[in-house]
Amino acid sequence: MLFSPEPSGTFAADVAAALRVDLAPLEARVFEDGEHKTRPLASVRGRDVYVLQSLFTDGGHSVNDRLVQLLFFMATVRDAGAMRVTAVTPYMGYARKDRRTKPRDPVTTRYVAQLFEALGTDCVVTLDVHNLAAFENAFRCRTAHLEVAPRFVAELAPGLADLPVTVVSPDAGGIKRAESFRRRLEAALGRPVGAAFAEKHRSSGVVSGEGFVGPVDGRTAIIVDDLIAGGTTVARAANVHARSPGPPLARAPDAKYPSAAPPRKPPRWPMLSIRSENRMP
Repeated sequence: MLFSPEPSGTFAADVAAALRVDLAPLEARVFEDGEHKTRPLASVRGRDVYVLQSLFTDGGHSVNDRLVQLLFFMATVRDAGAMRVTAVTPYMGYARKDRRTKPRDPVTTRYVAQLFEALGTDCVVTLDVHNLAAFENAFRCRTAHLEVAPRFVAELAPGLADLPVTVVSPDAGGIKRAESFRRRLEAALGRPVGAAFAEKHRSSGVVSGEGFVGPVDGRTAIIVDDLIAGGTTVARAANVHARSPGPPLARAPDAKYPSAAPPRKPPRWPMLSIRSENRMP
């Protein structure tokens, strides 16, 4: 059975249509004081239940709202006799803080994992998580991580057949992600593909760093990142490449900004296009 407590959008309906199943009915009610309840309207006893909900913020619901609603609903179907409960969170909120970068920093990835485990979650499925190793290490229950890189490669490769190409990571932390994409693209094109990365430092929300390593002059640059929030990181990497004659091409696998808001200070975006996956409604 596939449920989606998601209060808006058509993402769950699209998933259900692709699987050729119907979304199971549920009741979602918000009380006058802001508290809420969500319950299944069909029996889940002895069933294999999947609950689909991305954890992000939009104009009406915060990541906290969505996380609490998801957890409560999963506990509800467990209490109602579900044989197995799987959380499907295409966009996993609170995945940025997977380690301590300053004294007394929180490790929110692990705390969220403990919440899922406390409810008896059997499996957590996500898509292109921020840090795969941290995600897998945080959870003691079973996890499944899905990637869309093969689909991006299949879409981009035909248009790159005769062009010199470099895959760019917009920061050092994303080099492994970009390298995995570069190898897939290289195999699809049957020829070498360049690699590059930009220097980036972030402190108190301010991004700095001007260094850049790798061949981009006169080449098409594919910037690979896992999300766009304010847009600064990707825009900086694109601006470095803009000084050369090659057309840039950016890719970030979010259909929306995780905050559902545009960059606070829209930077110069010298990009031919932005390709994204749909993880949010």
